[in-house]
Amino acid sequence: MSVFMIVNTEVKNPEAYEEYKAQARPLVERNGGRYLVRGGPHQVIEGSWNPTRLVVIEFPNKEAFESFYNSPEYKEVMKIRHANADSDIVLVESM
Repeated sequence: MSVFMIVNTEVKNPEAYEEYKAQARPLVERNGGRYLVRGGPHQVIEGSWNPTRLVVIEFPNKEAFESFYNSPEYKEVMKIRHANADSDIVLVESM
């Protein structure tokens, strides 16, 4: 069953954040992840949620996501994100 990692990020240092993006993508893909949304314009249709930069990544299953997110390689790359952006992340299982 697919799972979706949904991320809202407020980038504080765009130049440094580019390095995070470059290093994270191959780790996502190596674990079977596929970017469905990676930034880009968005529009709030209802409610008061006002996301800044949205990313949606599909993983084939929860185990693939956990393999990515908990890998030592991503833990190092995550430090770049934490130093240069604030993020909210949720994981949603498909039906």
